Amino acid sequence: MTTAQKPVVTVLTAPGEPAPPGIEAIKARAVVRFACDEQTLRETLPGTDVMMVTDFRTDALEAAWPAADNLKWIHATSAGVDALMFPALIDSDVAVTNARGIFDRTIAEYVLCTILMFAKDFPGSIRLQMKREWKHRDTERAEGKQVLVVGAGSIGRQIARLVNAIGLHAHGIARTPRHDDPDFIAVHGNEELYEQLGHADYVVIAAPLTPQTEGLFDARAFAAMKPSARLINIGRGPIVKTEALIQALDAGEIAGAGLDVFEEEPLPADHPLWQRENVIMTAHMAGDFIGWNRALIDQFLENFDRWHKGEDLFNRVNKTLGYAGA
Repeated sequence: MTTAQKPVVTVLTAPGEPAPPGIEAIKARAVVRFACDEQTLRETLPGTDVMMVTDFRTDALEAAWPAADNLKWIHATSAGVDALMFPALIDSDVAVTNARGIFDRTIAEYVLCTILMFAKDFPGSIRLQMKREWKHRDTERAEGKQVLVVGAGSIGRQIARLVNAIGLHAHGIARTPRHDDPDFIAVHGNEELYEQLGHADYVVIAAPLTPQTEGLFDARAFAAMKPSARLINIGRGPIVKTEALIQALDAGEIAGAGLDVFEEEPLPADHPLWQRENVIMTAHMAGDFIGWNRALIDQFLENFDRWHKGEDLFNRVNKTLGYAGA
C-alpha cells in the first residue's frame, strides 16, 4: 500500500501532551497527523478518515467540526465521551467508540480500596502516624454492608464483583432494571434511585456524564442517603453538585465522601473540600495504571484493523444516550 492509499488518522491531544506511546504502530498502518487545539485541528481535519481523541475534556472538535470533510470514525481513549457529544456529531453518520474495558478493573480496585479505607479509618491512622501518636480505636466491619452502584455498566459490574468478593452486597441503578443479574442482587431502574439511596452504606457513582446525570447528586439525593453512608465518585465530577455535597457533609446528612473527579479540575488549593477529614480525594486517577497509555493504543489498533477490513467496530457509543454498550 502506498502512502497515498493509506487512511489518514488525526490524533487530538491536550496542549503540551506528548504523542501516545506506541504511536509508531499506527504510523505503520496510516498517515498520522497531530492536533492539540482548535487551530491545528482545523488544519489537520480535512481529508482525515479517523480521529483518536486523547484529550477527553476538549471542546476543540466541536469548534473545528466544519473542517471535517471525510471523517468516518472517532475513537475516544477514555470511557467517558461527554465532551464529544455535541449536536452536529450526534446527528452525523460518524461512528464513535470509546475505551470501555481498559479501566474497569483498576477503577473497581480503587472503589474497593476506598470502601476499606473508610471502614478501617486509614485516613485517621495516617494522620496519627504523621503526628507519631499511638491511639487505639475500634473500626467498622465492611462485611454485610450494602453498596449501591449508580451506573451498572461494565465498570459498575467490576465494582460489584469485587465488593461481593469480600462480603458486601451490591445493588445497581441503570436505565433498564434487571433482577436476574449474576453480579448484582438486583439492578433497579433510574426511577428507584431515591428509594435505594436510603438503604445503601456506600453509594458509588459509576455513571457517564449525560444530560440526565448532570447534577443528579444534589440536595435531594443527599437528603435521601443514610447519615452513616459514604459517597464515592469515580464517574464524572459534574454528576455531583459540589456545594450540595459540602452542605450535606456539614449537616451530617452523609458520613463522608471519596472523590476522584470534581466539577472543577484541578481542584483549587483553597477549596473547602481539602479541609475535611471525612473526605478522601485523588486527582482523577482511579483507572490509571502503569502501562495504561500503551494499552489504549493496542485497543485502538485492534479496532482500527476491524475498521480497515470493513468489520463492525467494538465499543461503539450510542450517541443519543452518550455511552457504549446500550
